[in-house]
Amino acid sequence: MKKFRKVLDGLTTSSPGGTIGSPSCGSAAGTPTAAPTPKEIDIQETLVSENFQLCKTVRHGFPYQPTALAFDPVQKILAIGSRSGGVRILGRPGVDCYCQHESGAAVLQLQFLINEGALVTACADDTLHLWNLRQRRPAVLHSLKFNRERITFCHLPFQSKWLYVGTERGNTHIVNIESFILSGYVIMWNKAIELATKTHPGPVVHLSDSPKDEGKLLIGFESGTIVQWDLRVKKADFRIYYDEAIHSVSWHHEGKQFMCSHSDGSLTLWNLRNTTKPFQVTFPHGKIQKDGRKESCKPILKVEYKTSRNSEPFVIFSGGLSYDKAGRRPTLTIMHGKAITVLEMDYPIVEFMALCETPYNNEVQEPYAVVVLLEKDLIVVDLTQSNFPVFENPYPMDIHESPVTCTAYFAECPPDIIPILYSIGAKHKKTGYSQKEWPISGGTWTLGSHTYPEIIITGHADGSIKFWDASAITLQMLYKLKTSKVFEKPKPGEGRAADLVEDDPFAIQMVSWCPKSRIFCVVGISAHIILYRFSKYDANTQIVSLEVRLPCESEDVISPSENENNPSLSEPGSHSPHHQHPASPSSGTPEGVKDSIPHLKVKDRTVRVPPGYQAELVIQLLWTDGEPPQQITSLDINSAYGLLAFGNCNGLAVVDYLQKTVLLCMSTLDLYGAADPYQRLTRSPRRNRQSTSEFCMRGLSNFYSDSKKRIRTSYQSLTELSDNQQSVDMERSKSPTSVHYPTSLHNDPRVLPEPVASLRASHCSPVFYLLDNVKGPGRKLSLPTDLKTDLDHVNGHCTSPTSQPCSAGKPRVPMGPEGPRLTRRGPGRPPFRKAQSAACMEISLPVSHTEGYASRRAMLQQLHGVTMYSHDEHHTTAPYCWNERESRENSFSRSRSSSVSSIDRDTKEAITTLQLGESFGRKGDALPTPCLWVGTSLGVVLLIPMSIPTDQEERMEEPVTIGPSGTVMMLKGSVLRFAFLDCMGALIQSPYEVWRDPNAPEDPDRPRRRKLVNFSPSSSQDTCGEGHLAVVCSERQAKVFLMPSQSCLFVHNITESSFVLRADVVSVCNSVCLACFCANGHVMTLSLPSLRPLIDVNYLPLTDMRIARTFCFTNGGQALYLSSPTEIQRITYSQEMCDNLQEMLGELFTPIETPEAQNRGFLKGFFGGNTHTFDREELFGEAAAGKASRSLAQHIPGQVGVEGMKVAASGVVGDLARARIALDERGQRLGELEDRTAMMMTSAETFSKHAHELMLKCKDKKWYQF
Repeated sequence: MKKFRKVLDGLTTSSPGGTIGSPSCGSAAGTPTAAPTPKEIDIQETLVSENFQLCKTVRHGFPYQPTALAFDPVQKILAIGSRSGGVRILGRPGVDCYCQHESGAAVLQLQFLINEGALVTACADDTLHLWNLRQRRPAVLHSLKFNRERITFCHLPFQSKWLYVGTERGNTHIVNIESFILSGYVIMWNKAIELATKTHPGPVVHLSDSPKDEGKLLIGFESGTIVQWDLRVKKADFRIYYDEAIHSVSWHHEGKQFMCSHSDGSLTLWNLRNTTKPFQVTFPHGKIQKDGRKESCKPILKVEYKTSRNSEPFVIFSGGLSYDKAGRRPTLTIMHGKAITVLEMDYPIVEFMALCETPYNNEVQEPYAVVVLLEKDLIVVDLTQSNFPVFENPYPMDIHESPVTCTAYFAECPPDIIPILYSIGAKHKKTGYSQKEWPISGGTWTLGSHTYPEIIITGHADGSIKFWDASAITLQMLYKLKTSKVFEKPKPGEGRAADLVEDDPFAIQMVSWCPKSRIFCVVGISAHIILYRFSKYDANTQIVSLEVRLPCESEDVISPSENENNPSLSEPGSHSPHHQHPASPSSGTPEGVKDSIPHLKVKDRTVRVPPGYQAELVIQLLWTDGEPPQQITSLDINSAYGLLAFGNCNGLAVVDYLQKTVLLCMSTLDLYGAADPYQRLTRSPRRNRQSTSEFCMRGLSNFYSDSKKRIRTSYQSLTELSDNQQSVDMERSKSPTSVHYPTSLHNDPRVLPEPVASLRASHCSPVFYLLDNVKGPGRKLSLPTDLKTDLDHVNGHCTSPTSQPCSAGKPRVPMGPEGPRLTRRGPGRPPFRKAQSAACMEISLPVSHTEGYASRRAMLQQLHGVTMYSHDEHHTTAPYCWNERESRENSFSRSRSSSVSSIDRDTKEAITTLQLGESFGRKGDALPTPCLWVGTSLGVVLLIPMSIPTDQEERMEEPVTIGPSGTVMMLKGSVLRFAFLDCMGALIQSPYEVWRDPNAPEDPDRPRRRKLVNFSPSSSQDTCGEGHLAVVCSERQAKVFLMPSQSCLFVHNITESSFVLRADVVSVCNSVCLACFCANGHVMTLSLPSLRPLIDVNYLPLTDMRIARTFCFTNGGQALYLSSPTEIQRITYSQEMCDNLQEMLGELFTPIETPEAQNRGFLKGFFGGNTHTFDREELFGEAAAGKASRSLAQHIPGQVGVEGMKVAASGVVGDLARARIALDERGQRLGELEDRTAMMMTSAETFSKHAHELMLKCKDKKWYQF
């Protein structure tokens, strides 16, 4: 526990122009800067490093790129392997476990040790792994790495400890499962086939023991050769040579027949009495053509031959369709007697498996279901009904039904919201499913004690929104909302407009949801916003549409000037607003220029909307002079104020959604007024404006598979090099968030013209405009060397021109003997403040060789394979640093002037984050008022106070007044997050309106009135006086300000070598902290308000922009991100949740008695029971078979994974878990011993009974009567 105290007088600097802290004195965590405070602040911080620990909790969704499938018929659990080395194990709902091979090699095959609580995986790196499933977090016990041969097929007989392993060379090896040591018994391919055979039989594609005799092993080779090998005498019983390649083999349970599937689409049935030719050959989907020949068919990749007591056997196979039926979907065929049923699948079939009642292969199988693993789905078909319906899948396997484009995570939701959403969503569920229970019902799971309502929201490329119940580390879909129903269907146009009607014009960029007021807001890729209200009743409604034209002509650049020492003295006329622009006539160009029209058309008729979320208002940005609107980058909505604020790279707009009016619409530059901290020079007029409409609606390529990227292109291209050298020379580097305009710095003759590429971008998230937009090498802007200033001394200050009269014009910059620091010159220093937003190009980050991405530039190079130049601010021996090879390859022309160096510049300010709440808009304010906090991509924080009528009638009639106050605060990098604390350190929630159903029947006795809940900063300030703390986090820095004095109390430089992608103020352990996720993969938390580092873990190097877009924190120490296009990974950074995780996870293994084999009868068992006399230990053990060659395979002892180590080190909980597992295993062994003892006693009694009967029968007979 730590106390921070500040006293009022004597702490301020002597002059009004003094600084309020600087990076040199405020960069350390917990170091207060010299700042005034109105009264003593006494905040007790309770969070310490011991409260935090980072670990994965659970993974939801469909396994990405699945490769293998396995099922335990006794435990009734399913395992799915993937190409990335992951294994998902599924049981009853709630039992869902994810395991990952450290090598990351693809999983080729899975084999359960049936009812043993273990799983064998064969990976593409020719390694076998044995997983222990008797613990909630499975771990690898043993590994066996093959060095000289490649694994192609594995088979583990039921109740056997010897695993058969087939290889690419055609050999079959045998592995002891208990010790994971290779046996000396090997079936060599040249011994298996006849010596007269001159060709190699190919890899082993099938291994299985005969149901009739376990001592006979059936080996199938790819070329069509089949061998039954007698393990006892070590020779082949028979050999079959077939012309067609074999894909799979399946036995009849009696062991007298087996069926093979072949590459020509045929099925062959073989009888062991005559193996010279197949007993039956069928082409299930091959028809006889007119010339009498069979039409060619696709290969049958797998077949299963299953028998049933009361009906004909089932023959189930995948593939085999004729080639002439092009475009047909993948099929699964079920042949039951003479009936043939073809089930068409939405995706290619990866694997399928029939689920049978018995684990014994020599009994009637009685299949009751078929599990079909598709590339993007998992379905289970009910075989007990003639129409073969599918089971309703209880797992959230359809997260990727449409690619996920954004996520939101809400913990500690109101308890009534989940049942309401579920009841409405249940009305729209599909029907026609099987009435039987889900057959994969293994494991146990109970609702833990540490659960609270949680909701995950996913936005998708088709414009749909899904609400998921994420309570108790499970996931279940509650409600689905389709935003596309608000609009008319887009019609394909002609010419340029046709290119803009892409596949996904409704794709979701971001969502804003208030669970308490149930107001829901959606931002789409077509620069549109939809406001929804929740109602339990259906209604006929007219959707109101507002069209907003954000100004985009204020093309000013931060430039040196004669009065750069006094930035606040700039003339107001230079920042005149450009709210309205004359519309360009549509006939201005041959193609017709779009102007003042939205991208989508809202339904203008009355529509009937079902219960749930109902659209009330649609806001769309308009085209301007043939240019599409820039995508929206930030959004905030407040139900108590009735206001909605949004911004993009051009400016800010505020909408009153109660009165359906636009209150504010102005460019970012106009928001400063006279308080602009930089002197800006206007640009020259446009010379040859090129339309960027072809770049308007590109996006989401990172969320699609490679096959879809050709039709779903990326967001706007960031850099493109024109082939026209003349037009290129007239352009200069522009902001990625700006529209396309060529300019030159004609006001500064010292700047030489240099060919640069145009930068275009728009974005789906407040901080990632540019990260996925790079298509070509970036250009440089050459600027005078003698104008370079120190960036850190600009970014590190909290500049608030409102602290003194604006007319004084004194910058809050320390004065020195050489004048203001802004004008200090020296080699290697950039001339102006550089844009450090993720919305802007990275400029001067040194690339370190640490794990992950050290800079945005490194990330862009890795993601897009491009080369971006960067001026190194740490390079002091030369004014610039160029890679000569890169320069030659990209043919960049450089100025020959020695006074010019090349740096990246960003000239447009994007609105990156917004926050509506009660605050102090000006320093002199005595009471908090509604304010809008605005954060920009240049690290500037603006405060905009508002005046909102309090009376309900006045609120609906009187206008809301908004006026920028000129308050400016600054940080390093793009601003990401705002949060407010009271003077006791508690988080101040945003005010909200209590939900009331807009369509509920009117009660004349109780008229409807808005009920507002307001968390005023002054409500809890009895001891601290008026005021509150404002937490501001940017890509590089976090600061805590005291309001209304705007004093910077604490500052912490979060990262120097990377940048923050996501930051949130969250509650953990009854306190609050700042949680950050950086591009280099680090997850860190900082205490509040002192910004003391609590945890910094190198968790996940950013390898995909999908992670950057979807990573989000929430309360309770939880976070999530999209780990693959189909999976959501949830993590926790709370020690308390890590300790309770074992209790929350499901048990994969439950002690179940193994079903007894069918009674074979006394005589059959006595005379023909050779299956029980086969002793594999005697054949494969070291005593009989010897040791295998050490160079053939290497045994690797199991290493407990990182998660297992955390569990083992978690104190008493880990000890109890291990003790419980050991007790369960001991109890199971005792139970098995007891069962065996009982069986022996029963056998002895039976033998005694038969012996007594025989004695009674023979005692009176003479010797000659026998």
